[in-house]
Amino acid sequence: MPREITAYSNPLVKRVRNLREKRHRREEGLFIAEGLRILAEAEEAGRLPRWIFYTGEMRNHALVRRLAAACEAEGGEAIETNADILHKLSGKDNPQTVLGVYAEFDTALDGLDRAASGIWMVAQSLRDPGNLGTILRTGDAVGAGGLILVDDCVDPFSVEAVRASMGALFTQRIAKASWAEFLPWLRSGPGQLVALSLRTDIDYRQPAYEAPTFLLVGNEARGLPAEYEDACDLRVKLPMRGKADSLNAAIATAVMAYQVLGQRV
Repeated sequence: MPREITAYSNPLVKRVRNLREKRHRREEGLFIAEGLRILAEAEEAGRLPRWIFYTGEMRNHALVRRLAAACEAEGGEAIETNADILHKLSGKDNPQTVLGVYAEFDTALDGLDRAASGIWMVAQSLRDPGNLGTILRTGDAVGAGGLILVDDCVDPFSVEAVRASMGALFTQRIAKASWAEFLPWLRSGPGQLVALSLRTDIDYRQPAYEAPTFLLVGNEARGLPAEYEDACDLRVKLPMRGKADSLNAAIATAVMAYQVLGQRV
C-alpha cells in the first residue's frame, strides 16, 4: 500500500528535492525522472524506481498502479502526494503527475559491448542538457549502441537531460571517459572514428562508413580540439548553403546518424 506525503518538511521530500543538484546526485547515486511515459520506458528497459510519487488523481490509473506494484515488489516505495509537492521535487511550474527516483547506471567504458550495434555516438565536452537528451533520442531512433561522453560533459542524470531524452536515457547505454581513456579503448578493437568537423572538404555523403561507426561531435561553441580531430579515422562536414557555418550539435549528429544508418539498411 502506498503511503501519503503532503508535508514540505518531510525528510524524503527534502532528500529527493536535493537530487536536482549534481553534488547530491553523486553522493546518493540517484536521479529524478518525470512523467508517466518516461517511467513506462524505464520499466520496459528493465529499470524500476526506488520511489514513485504520484498525485491522488492518478491512483487508479492502470499504468501507475502497475508501476507502483512493480516498484514495491522490488523493495521500493510508492508514495501518493499532491501537485505542490511534485512541483517542489521537480522545480517545474507545471509538474508531471508522476515522478520516479532511480539509481544511476554504471557508466564505465569497459562495460560497453561495441559489437552490440553498428552505430555509436560520442560527444566531447557537450554542455547543453537539451543537446544531450536529443542525441540520446536520436541514438534510440537509429538503433545506436549508446552514447560515450568524453571529458567534462553535462551530467546525463540532470533533471533537464533526463527530461530532454524522453525516455531514451533508459534505452541507450551511457559511458563516461576522458579522451586519454577513450582513444586507447577504441583502438583496442574494431571501430571507425568519424569526426564532424569544419577542417575538411569531405562531404558527409561521400564516404562508405565502416561498422561499428563512432560518430564524434564536439563542444557546442568550440567544436573539437584539433588534436582530437587529427586522431580520427575520418573527418567529414555537412554542407552549409546559408550564412551559418555549422548546425546545432545534436542536429548535426542526427543527420550523420541517419546517413550511416542509410548505408546499413
